Amino acid sequence: MNDPEALLHYLDVLLKESNFTKAARELYISQPYLTQLIKRIEKKLGTKIINRDRTPFSLTEAGMIYYKYLENISYSDQQLDRDLAPYTQPNKEIIKLGILESLGSFLLPRLLPSFLQKNPNVEIQLFENSPRKNETNLLNGDIDCYIGQTPETISHDLDYLVKNGEQYYVVIPQNSPYFRSNKFILEADDLDLKEVLQAPMVLSASESAIRHQVNGLFQKFHIKPCIVLESKSIITATDLALRGVGLTISSASILSRMRQTPVNLLKIDENLIYINFFIATKKEAKISSSLQELIEEFKNLDLS
Repeated sequence: MNDPEALLHYLDVLLKESNFTKAARELYISQPYLTQLIKRIEKKLGTKIINRDRTPFSLTEAGMIYYKYLENISYSDQQLDRDLAPYTQPNKEIIKLGILESLGSFLLPRLLPSFLQKNPNVEIQLFENSPRKNETNLLNGDIDCYIGQTPETISHDLDYLVKNGEQYYVVIPQNSPYFRSNKFILEADDLDLKEVLQAPMVLSASESAIRHQVNGLFQKFHIKPCIVLESKSIITATDLALRGVGLTISSASILSRMRQTPVNLLKIDENLIYINFFIATKKEAKISSSLQELIEEFKNLDLS
């Protein structure tokens, strides 16, 4: 077998089950076939790839190298398919869309289903990177459009359409001294924001759009934040705050997807922090009719 995806799946199941018979049953293959497959791979490599003398099974150091090799091969194959798509599927239009992962989890389920249903000849390829990486990719022509936040900060070499943003809150968990029982939403004047922002904070990483705005908020109040933890994902930071690791600043769209828990959401005045969404294209770049339609879908998106 030379299919790296299949080999990765076989190894994953074998490591999970730590038993050849059970793994083979889950994979719908025979146990002798699975056993011989692993032995053939080890004979070819000249070393063991799985520690199977004890349970649970684990990869040997050589096995970890081989597993990473399979991952790289799989990724290269997928990238080759994507790069060849304009030639192997000439009747299908490819739109390469850059977006931050946490933003994509909110916007894309609202944007793409109806668009793809209306445009069955279009394939969307997602590039989930940091805002700066997406902007660089767009300027270099590696992607066709970029959906992001805070259009005030993007390059003048990009055209963009702005969509209204959303309310932001300080997330105050139950273990915080600022928590108020029997309340959920706190109005902006219910607490002293400057004082609250000096509490231990869980924040998104410095390269995120929301973090730029949050840093500006700290600067307005001349506060050096007490950061206990940072995450590349605003979703992770929000969930950690909900679990009492510290306070954070998050948006309505993120919070609406979180589990219900005793928490206060302190509204932040829109004059202090407010983030708009945008979709950007490179200036003077040729915009296909499908991409123009995607931009219109974004413009008319209902974010309520």
